[in-house]
Amino acid sequence: MEERTEGKKMNGAPEKITAVVLAAGRGSRMGSEIQKQYMELAGRPLICYALAAFQKSAVNEIILVTGAGEEEFCRREIVEAYGFSKVAAIVPGGKERYHSVYEGLKAAAGSDYVLIHDGARPCVTEEIIQAAIDGARQYRACVIAMPVKDTIKVADEQGFALTTPDRSRLWMIQTPQAFAYRLVYDAYRRMLSEGGDLDGVTDDAMVVERMTGGKVQLIRGSYENIKVTTPEDLAVAESFLKKGGCGDTE
Repeated sequence: MEERTEGKKMNGAPEKITAVVLAAGRGSRMGSEIQKQYMELAGRPLICYALAAFQKSAVNEIILVTGAGEEEFCRREIVEAYGFSKVAAIVPGGKERYHSVYEGLKAAAGSDYVLIHDGARPCVTEEIIQAAIDGARQYRACVIAMPVKDTIKVADEQGFALTTPDRSRLWMIQTPQAFAYRLVYDAYRRMLSEGGDLDGVTDDAMVVERMTGGKVQLIRGSYENIKVTTPEDLAVAESFLKKGGCGDTE
């Protein structure tokens, strides 16, 4: 696999850019006893595609966050079997996504920038990853996202349409989400260690916004950078893979 590394700090020392790849979810909506990250996509476990994209990118290290007790399986059947040499650590996640992210961030100590990615998004590309890295360098906090295509309605408690937001200002949030390491680590530490508000936290940008008050830049990604959540999504991701929309593991 061709690998890229680049970038220096202002003092001339090399930057350290780490990807935290999350593969600790249970995938209950897939209707399978096999966790979705290990389900086959075009002949390989789904998680391999995200790992391959980061392996070939400018990140220096990958932290793979798995379900508790799955570390040795991932090391043997995923990391070693497919030659993901940038995986520096495999750590168990927690009950909720934000717990898993925090475990990954702790393992990424010493990084300058960190990219947090859902392993169930197999169609991430090197170009998207580089855009996230560049965004983190420029803004300190950014997320890959795309403008919504559909009209969105906000419903009331009875399911009636309440309001219609301006579609031109609505974006679908994806991953990776990229940050200056200390910024996002401190935000997570404060939220989880100091009793921060966990209600409705669904992504890393929310943690940074709530705990620091900082702004997060939206970086345009791709409509093909889908998250595999249902069995139908596997077929869609495979179609993108066949036409070159997903990263390869070769």
